[in-house]
Amino acid sequence: QVQLVESGGGLVQPGGSLRLSCAVSGSIVSMYIMGWYRQAPGKRRELVATITSGGITNYGDSMRGRFTISRDNAENTVYLQIYSLKPDDTAIYYCNAYLQNPILGRHDYWGQGTQVTVSS
Repeated sequence: QVQLVESGGGLVQPGGSLRLSCAVSGSIVSMYIMGWYRQAPGKRRELVATITSGGITNYGDSMRGRFTISRDNAENTVYLQIYSLKPDDTAIYYCNAYLQNPILGRHDYWGQGTQVTVSS
């Protein structure tokens, strides 16, 4: 059973920074495209960033610049560094592991989410 556990969320003042972590168990993180998504109250879930096993990154619209995704395959962990936080960044941030392989099939796993609240 693959499990993703996010941590690092919390209450932060505007302009502050956070580093979110996603620990993966039950599989090898290097097999997956790992991603971070977020969902604000009353809004659809949106892409923040993804990173391939080879380290190629992709960022959602308006996410480039203040968000940095990285992965540590040895630690089976993915990170999201967020700088210059704004109140609009308030959301639940979800970790995702995605694999599509002709032999292994398609696999799509989500964590339970971690709340980020940006407020003074």
